Amino acid sequence: MPNLTQGSSCHFLHLCHFSALFLFPNLSDHTTSIAPHPSSLWHTLSDSGFLSLCKLLSSLQEKRLEVELFFSNFNSCSGNSKQFIFLYWFLKFLLVVSSRETIMRFDKEAASSSNSISIPREDTPLLGKATQSSQVKTFANIFIAIVGSGVLGLPYTFKKSGWLFGLVTLAIVSSLTYYCMTLLVHTRRKLESLDGFSKINSFGDLGFSVCGRFGRIAVDVMIILSQAGFCVSYLIFIANTSAHLFNSSSSSFQFLGLTPKALYIWGCFPFQLGLNSIPTLTHMAPLSIFADVVQIASMGVVMIEDVMVFLKNRPAVQAFGGWNVFFYCVGVCVYAFEGIGMILPLESEARDKDKFGKTLGLSMLFIFLLYGGFGALGYFAFGDQTRDIITTNIGTGFIGILIQVGLCINLFFTFPLMMHPVYEVVERRLMEGRYCLWLRWIMVLLVSLVALLVPNFADFLSLVGSSVCIALGFVLPALFHLLACKSEMGRAGLMVDAAIVGIGVVLGVSGTWTVLNEIFVIKA
Repeated sequence: MPNLTQGSSCHFLHLCHFSALFLFPNLSDHTTSIAPHPSSLWHTLSDSGFLSLCKLLSSLQEKRLEVELFFSNFNSCSGNSKQFIFLYWFLKFLLVVSSRETIMRFDKEAASSSNSISIPREDTPLLGKATQSSQVKTFANIFIAIVGSGVLGLPYTFKKSGWLFGLVTLAIVSSLTYYCMTLLVHTRRKLESLDGFSKINSFGDLGFSVCGRFGRIAVDVMIILSQAGFCVSYLIFIANTSAHLFNSSSSSFQFLGLTPKALYIWGCFPFQLGLNSIPTLTHMAPLSIFADVVQIASMGVVMIEDVMVFLKNRPAVQAFGGWNVFFYCVGVCVYAFEGIGMILPLESEARDKDKFGKTLGLSMLFIFLLYGGFGALGYFAFGDQTRDIITTNIGTGFIGILIQVGLCINLFFTFPLMMHPVYEVVERRLMEGRYCLWLRWIMVLLVSLVALLVPNFADFLSLVGSSVCIALGFVLPALFHLLACKSEMGRAGLMVDAAIVGIGVVLGVSGTWTVLNEIFVIKA
């Protein structure tokens, strides 16, 4: 850097002086006197000026050496003008502040899926601060993260696809889901081992690290659609089950022009507005625990009831229902293995990370056996009479009512939990991370309106699974792994990742089109 003299630095001095007045509007009275000490600048800095200064410091960080060299040259300059004194302290102030790590890490927002404001994110633990988990606790957390309402549509799916074809498809989907989950973990570990990458906490962080802004936007959009889709299916289940329990004897019943399904959805609406107004997930931890207990207990009772009905009736069943329902079956099976967005946080909490892959594999195997048994037993028990919501086959006896009401309560309280990742993304992008009540209420309204349009529970599961869940569970993990690790992968690894991306796109497009026809096209 060439030496600076008073003549050659004249324009630069005036520019810095003008910039200082812009950054420090309250200093206009001081510019006619001796320049203020840098410590006083902290108290006179405006909000807008602070933001502008932060951006300026970010650009100066790489040129810090040049600033230091300028100081050494500046000290040799002659003259004690007030402007030079001010310039000295101005640049000295920039240098001091540039060493503050809390200001200079402007890439923190890029490496995190939320701002520094303490708001819930998709990886926020329900019970507060995350702690290191044993293998047993990790197993339980994976089970809770994956098992959801999708299992209730498996018996109806097996009816359409055939029990053997359904089991084979379920096994393939579970294996591929497990493989893609391990791809996420491997990609995160690869990137964090490189210099210049901050800690990756969530799926959105990984997307940004690999593909920049586009990667984060893609993950955010998929999270919004998938989580909102889950909540739509919850409302469909609650409304259809309630109508079956309380209005099954009068199919033409209407109140104020509303069908029973619409009546129950709008009946839930004001209560959901209240529940979804809760700002943090920590306050909803008891609801989460209650929902999980009800879910597991209900599945156990339903499977026992299925065995008793099967031993009594032994209806005719088919092993293969035809290739025309292949995409439908894939969509429901993919939906059933929801929860891939929680894998990275769960791996971070695992105490023994070297054994996380084994624990994840055992969890997926157990869930597959549970799903396969639930779907097959439900179909074996009721045959062609299997309904889209298997619990409606049990009847309106005491046990049947208890199970169905329990599941409705479960999904009713799970609704706000599943919507929180949606709020985190929307509020971060539209409200700069601030809590926004009216925006949450609009989201609840939109979900309720969509639920009114879809008549069949299992059909909607297949739609969400075929469109959003395939992209989130297969396409994006394989794509991120391919882009981040291609330099160390062999030809076989590249072909596997590319094949998963290609197959995922084909399944997603074809499955979505097939299910939309199933839902909206009027059959002759």
